[in-house]
Amino acid sequence: MTDLLTPIQAALALPHAPLPQTQAGALPSTFAVTDLAAASIGAAGQAIAQLIEQQTGRLPSVSVDRRLASLWFSSSIRPVGWQVPPLWDPVAGDYASVDGWIRLHTNAPHHRAAAERVLGPAADCAAMASRVATWKAAELEQAVVDAGGCAAQMRSWQAWQQHPQGLAVNAEALIQRQVFEPGIDKPWLGSAARPLAGIKVLDLTRVLAGPVASRFLAGLGADVLRIDSPTWNEPGVVPEMTLGKRCARLDLKRHDDRQVFEALLKDADILFHGYRADALEQLGYTLGERQHIAPGLIDVSLNAYGWSGPWRNRRGFDSLVQMSSGIAEAGMAWKQTDKPLPLPVQALDHATGYLMAASAIRALAERLDSGRGGSARLSLARTAKLLVAAGQVSQQAALREEDINDQGLVVEQTAWGQAHRLLAPLSISGTPLQWDLPAVELGSHRPQW
Repeated sequence: MTDLLTPIQAALALPHAPLPQTQAGALPSTFAVTDLAAASIGAAGQAIAQLIEQQTGRLPSVSVDRRLASLWFSSSIRPVGWQVPPLWDPVAGDYASVDGWIRLHTNAPHHRAAAERVLGPAADCAAMASRVATWKAAELEQAVVDAGGCAAQMRSWQAWQQHPQGLAVNAEALIQRQVFEPGIDKPWLGSAARPLAGIKVLDLTRVLAGPVASRFLAGLGADVLRIDSPTWNEPGVVPEMTLGKRCARLDLKRHDDRQVFEALLKDADILFHGYRADALEQLGYTLGERQHIAPGLIDVSLNAYGWSGPWRNRRGFDSLVQMSSGIAEAGMAWKQTDKPLPLPVQALDHATGYLMAASAIRALAERLDSGRGGSARLSLARTAKLLVAAGQVSQQAALREEDINDQGLVVEQTAWGQAHRLLAPLSISGTPLQWDLPAVELGSHRPQW
């Protein structure tokens, strides 16, 4: 088994200790994807166990089900009599260019519009393929990015090591952690059963990584309020990712909505955000201003390509980072196929999400100890480095097929119909992962605690 847990524990200042893992088998990949799932989820569980020990004197035992962890890295919801909308837009995908492969990410309407401004309108992948085929990959990547869109040329790991952004990411810590003065004196309101009860989490993240983090905290009793812009939607992931949360909308360019946001932030314990590195700053909410509004705030952020280097403000998603960083190319060579082969799940997103959750919990433990707030910065590209640096793995036994026994007994009354969730992949003695609210549509609630 690849040891991905040790570097994660070191990054979080967690005790170096193995975690019991149940179930054999692994997701099919040349990389240790199931090990990454078990390690990231396990570290988040270990962070909670340490918090409980700090507050109660009792250290709970923690174990991870590798198979369930692998399944949760795909999806946790099992609809009854309805279907989750498709994840991908009709023209999102990998395309052959004159000199290699490129991926277009068009799930958001404005990202598709940007690609079509460069390439022309296309109804589907077949129509788009003939247009991409006339471009060089690097030139098309730059043109789409310059138009405000999202694209990534397929690079090898060796090429990424020599790229200015690859070099920048390699020099960054897996988790960049910082503590802040002055402090704030807020007591622990939780219990061993609900260790995050009374903790207010303001979630400005979208798609997968950040929402994974806030979903995990909600499962431990946190009050999670997700804020989206008035026009944003992501129908393919909302039923998966809004579990346990209330969801509201604000326009941070409107004066009235900014006042509401600042009032929410003032009372927040934890802020998750995943905008491009300079986006909140451009709205007037610098790190210093956020700490001024909410002394003692725990501020956890992620971006796609890292926090230094020429691409620090570049739009990006898990599938694009896999193309840029050599993962898709390594998969192609491993499978001996003629097109990019990504990881079997969006593992960079999910793993980074659990690392964000663990970072927030570690910062909360620090605040309960010293009163000081803190920040953590993570990126999908740095999580990719963690996975690739662990090395390629030999063929592993397949995971056992999913069956009805993998689902919990509770019926979730979602906004779309009834559903079940998979059993939690993490066991913390005395601390069940359980969610008080069903999945809802974005914008279903008022923006208030």
